[in-house]
Amino acid sequence: MKKFASLLLFALLLNGCDDGDLTVDTIDFTNVTATSCDPVTNTLIYKLKPQEALLFQLPVDKLVNDPTVNDTLFYNIDNVSYRVFYRAYDGTVTKSTICDAIPPASPKVTEEWFATGGKIQIVTKTVYKDPAPDDGHTEIVGYNHNIIFKGITFSTPGPEQTQDEYVFGDYQTPVTSIIIAFTDQIAKYCDVQHKVYNSNQANSLVIENLNPDLIKNEDTAPGAPRTGTIGQTSNSTTINNLFYRIYNGNLPTETKEYYCVDNTPTNPTIKETWTGVPGVANVSGIIEVSTSHVNKVYKHKVVLRNVTMKKLNSTFKIATEFVLGEVTTIAP
Repeated sequence: MKKFASLLLFALLLNGCDDGDLTVDTIDFTNVTATSCDPVTNTLIYKLKPQEALLFQLPVDKLVNDPTVNDTLFYNIDNVSYRVFYRAYDGTVTKSTICDAIPPASPKVTEEWFATGGKIQIVTKTVYKDPAPDDGHTEIVGYNHNIIFKGITFSTPGPEQTQDEYVFGDYQTPVTSIIIAFTDQIAKYCDVQHKVYNSNQANSLVIENLNPDLIKNEDTAPGAPRTGTIGQTSNSTTINNLFYRIYNGNLPTETKEYYCVDNTPTNPTIKETWTGVPGVANVSGIIEVSTSHVNKVYKHKVVLRNVTMKKLNSTFKIATEFVLGEVTTIAP
């Protein structure tokens, strides 16, 4: 049975408030950790004290796992889709009291306040693994949502109460970290489409519209690779575009049939795309290619340095020195 569904109308389901031992003058949950009934949908977030509960209800997908910009995410408290409730009880309140579709008979509500107006401000920031790994890459482990109610008015058993600002506090949502790594260091090169890529079964790292001068059948001197910059401009065209993609299924065994074609197949579909942040020459977003050969077989080692990946406002770094792989070409 789906939990907490009845809470969508729980303001209408109360049978009245019984007299209890707890007298409420102010709502204070400053040092209480927020949690939710369902950490996937996050539609009901709450804080519990021994005989009190503060609840914040919002629609699905409105708590976004992406950093906010300039603290601009606001919702209006309308007591329909966006609700704020406070409840006092005559006994110990638990998660079951809040989240079960059929809540326990005890404890009973002794007092309830509900917000009739105001705004909800949510400031979201990325939470990274701490300490960061030694190779320089960063891992997003979650997002911290700081929730503040602005100009909130509570309907209470007594006079209405209005506060200019009420800090609900932090609520964290965990996510699965993205770590870019490949089972081997053999990369592939599409000479017609100008792509270099490496992949696992369900993800890939691809440089598209690669500057053709980076892969040439000419040896480079030791310690002097050819270099390019991610997202640089050449003749009014953006080149060296880096993408990390996660797919909803497995890539074909022969990956060239997927990448080295003019029209990329639609299957498997793409689940997520992260884009390489445009680099700064000799500072960040650097592509290095070192070439050597035996007879007519040329090996090109492709290395990325100081690269940051971005999706919407979220970013993470790959290893400071990341080997995309080694490309093989054969001279005529």
